[in-house]
Amino acid sequence: MQYRSKKRDIHGVILLDKPTGMSSNKALQRVKSRFQARKAGHTGSLDPLATGLLPICLGQATKVCEYFLHSHKRYSTVIKLGVITDTWDADGEVLETHMVNVSDQVLQASLEQFRGQIQQVPPMFSALKKNGQPLYKLARRGEEIERESRTMTVHALHAERLDHDLVRLDVHCSSGFYIRSLAYDLGQILGCGAHVTELRRTESKGISVRDALSLDQIEQADLADILLPIDTLLQDFPSVQLSAAQIESLRQGRPTSAGELTTSALSRFVAQDGALFAVGEVLANGILKTHKMFVYD
Repeated sequence: MQYRSKKRDIHGVILLDKPTGMSSNKALQRVKSRFQARKAGHTGSLDPLATGLLPICLGQATKVCEYFLHSHKRYSTVIKLGVITDTWDADGEVLETHMVNVSDQVLQASLEQFRGQIQQVPPMFSALKKNGQPLYKLARRGEEIERESRTMTVHALHAERLDHDLVRLDVHCSSGFYIRSLAYDLGQILGCGAHVTELRRTESKGISVRDALSLDQIEQADLADILLPIDTLLQDFPSVQLSAAQIESLRQGRPTSAGELTTSALSRFVAQDGALFAVGEVLANGILKTHKMFVYD
């Protein structure tokens, strides 16, 4: 008779540098299985082709994934000019090829159209849904539907010419931005087409991929050496220290006065010893309101 390994309640964050050729979910499952974690989630998918920062949230840390999903991010990507694929990246089938006759001056001038607030149409090969169906499933059946453009913000965009048909782009952008759409749209403006050949997420919400570990390193490590506190992903939230009485009152679900505490934003509610208790806010009437409470038992 075979017995399943006992799952463990693990609460914290592991910073993964996702390898190329693997889905984000597959990488998540590898980390979850390695430590027999009962519950796990990640903070936003990377394409199989992509590498880079993918925080893995274990246990109670899964409650903060949503705050990380909507954060700004930085990417480094290499795009190939002169070739259009159906997926807008190197994993797709080639649809068109064109001669590349783009000067550095034209390339740099074209980037200006992609800085600041822009309108972006997502790729057909994406996880966005239409009538409950992911677009990529429709695309695999040869269907293409009209997609509404979305307002995105590009905080910074820089280009480096690597070869006559290869360009490295460094992008600092808002949540939900598609680098493949950027490559496709830039290729259209340049008149030769383009697609992504390499993509790496280098930073998200101030956390750098330099602090992340490879999958091999994680699978060979002791959990205690790599598990980070939950509020690693909440460093941009103000920290508000509550009294033991306030914490107990909130645990009991009772209206709880903030006393002298004030905050105008979502904050980390921490105990006297600094342990994260909840994410919450102080309402205008001086009452504490929790949005997420963390239970470690």
